[in-house]
Amino acid sequence: MVLKKIKEKLKGILNRDKTEAKREEGKKFLLQSLAENEKYFRDIFSKCSDVVFRTFEIPTPKSTRVLIIYLDGMSSYLVGEGVVRSLMARYLDEKNDGEEPPMEHVQKHVISIPEIKPEKELIKLVDSVLSGDVVLIIDGEPEGLIISSRGWQSRSVSEPQAEPLVRGPRDGFTENIRTNTALVRRRIKSSRLKLESLELGALTKTSIAIFYIEGIADEKVVEEVKRRILRIKTDSILESGYLEQFIEDDPWSAFPQVDVTERPDKVCGNLLEGRVAILVDNTPFALLVPVLFMQFLQTPEDYYMRPHQATFLRLLRLVTLNIALLFPSFYIAITTFHQEMLPTPLLISIAQARAGVPFPALVEALLMEFAFEIVREAGIRLPRPMGSAVSIVGGLVVGQAAVSAGLVSPAMLIVVGLTAMATFSLPTAHATEAIRLLRFPIMLSAASLGLFGVMAVLLLLLIHLCSLRSFGVPYLSPITPLTVSDLKDVPIRAPWWAMLKRPRLIGYKEPQRQDFGQMPRPPKERE
Repeated sequence: MVLKKIKEKLKGILNRDKTEAKREEGKKFLLQSLAENEKYFRDIFSKCSDVVFRTFEIPTPKSTRVLIIYLDGMSSYLVGEGVVRSLMARYLDEKNDGEEPPMEHVQKHVISIPEIKPEKELIKLVDSVLSGDVVLIIDGEPEGLIISSRGWQSRSVSEPQAEPLVRGPRDGFTENIRTNTALVRRRIKSSRLKLESLELGALTKTSIAIFYIEGIADEKVVEEVKRRILRIKTDSILESGYLEQFIEDDPWSAFPQVDVTERPDKVCGNLLEGRVAILVDNTPFALLVPVLFMQFLQTPEDYYMRPHQATFLRLLRLVTLNIALLFPSFYIAITTFHQEMLPTPLLISIAQARAGVPFPALVEALLMEFAFEIVREAGIRLPRPMGSAVSIVGGLVVGQAAVSAGLVSPAMLIVVGLTAMATFSLPTAHATEAIRLLRFPIMLSAASLGLFGVMAVLLLLLIHLCSLRSFGVPYLSPITPLTVSDLKDVPIRAPWWAMLKRPRLIGYKEPQRQDFGQMPRPPKERE
């Protein structure tokens, strides 16, 4: 026992020494010799043919040598116009009496690019080059200049592909995080909209932006978001899906506890309710926390149309949610165990249709479900001109061939087809995955115990949803715990002039959204 403790202490000391050695190794500073600095950077960027080194002289009284380093393809035309040309042509035009050091003179009077930052640490200079900035080193100076000139090619702002709307803005997020933050700033022109930047991934060094509105968002939620992000120690963050799996509350739940969107208007609407948005560089999908289950049945378009239409569509989505989750299971349970629940003519019709089918209802349903899933996946993965044709033709051909061969009854084909249509009608593809997965265990329970098995699984799901949290907020709120004032937005959608307050459990820091008494009225008749 004593030897074990001694080994653990020695192991801790060795690990601490290694950590301190790495920390000291990362604190190398720039030298005053330009040749030694150039050798260091050329060693670091060896076999990196896209890193450009340019050494030239600036017309100081003593002809000082300078070195610029940048990454070809990630730096803009400002490298030539704003850096090289300024140093070679403007240095003597800007009067220097000799008292001002060359580095300070270049920073204040020569370089025309607005964002310039001096830096001594070599590691930070290397990271700046890899991020698309230009590093300027002057011979004899102990500091280098990081000149912001990022200008890589990116996709232009276009309509979101995953969340199309009939009415609403047509702009969507792109893979450039600065473009995405500008799209949010364009809509919320307030200094209370705060943006905090982080960096994740030892190799990718991915930029992360955290948006929230000060005074509306809960400070505890904001701190929890930052805490969960900062504890991530990984070598790469390539998409927001990586980050989502690190910060969710229950990783084993089938239901997403983080909302995903590529619409700036949806992000702004959630920010104004008190939520926190997380934007990740190199992906057009933003994350929203905390999230509620009923959010997955809502779209931004609900708030742009008249409340009667929005309420009807939300109720329709509730119906399609139940059809997508339970319709095949009900068909299996009733035709297998509870035939007495069907009217006699309908029962005879179903029995005649299934007379030549060699499989039980469960096998029929599984065959058709898997066939539709295969056709759906093939339609997604194929090029767009071919994908839609393959989905339609594949579904018709497979379904008709199965019925003609006597492997599946026409009634089962109708049930599975209607279920697939109901699944596609749900507005959030992120939450649809859970419905598609849960459909299969419910079908197995229906084939084993009938409607009793279906109700048992639904009860377990309800218990799980009631216990689920998203950053501390109950997943099923405002239904449970019941918040009567929030029911104006769940499941109905009240008129905007009646939505006076934000959601109580999310925007309680500043609950009042707008003034009272704004219901439109006709003008008074003239006397």
